[in-house]
Amino acid sequence: MAWISLMDLSQLKHIQSDSFSKTQCIFKHSTRCSISSMAYQRMDQNIEPLSRVADVYYLDLLNHRDISSAIQDIFSVAHESPQILVINKGECVFEESHLGIQPREIIEQVSKLNP
Repeated sequence: MAWISLMDLSQLKHIQSDSFSKTQCIFKHSTRCSISSMAYQRMDQNIEPLSRVADVYYLDLLNHRDISSAIQDIFSVAHESPQILVINKGECVFEESHLGIQPREIIEQVSKLNP
């Protein structure tokens, strides 16, 4: 499994409801930002092990700012870019941004939620 494109507001309802049976991750990426590109590369190199334990969504912030704003409202997290959110049981249970995005830590956090 690989990245799932997040391109429609209606997908957020599915992410929230699906998180009751499987952890969901949302990676928010700005294609104009070098730090975001670095975080994306690190995440992309680890997408396979992460996608074994969670559905992993990719949000292009430049094309879907409305979705990012809705994420902020639904999950009560301040907008950052880049940013990773871990959604479990309908709530954001872990989030990290910028150089704090460490794929191994994210995999570890998700694995704790899905023993």
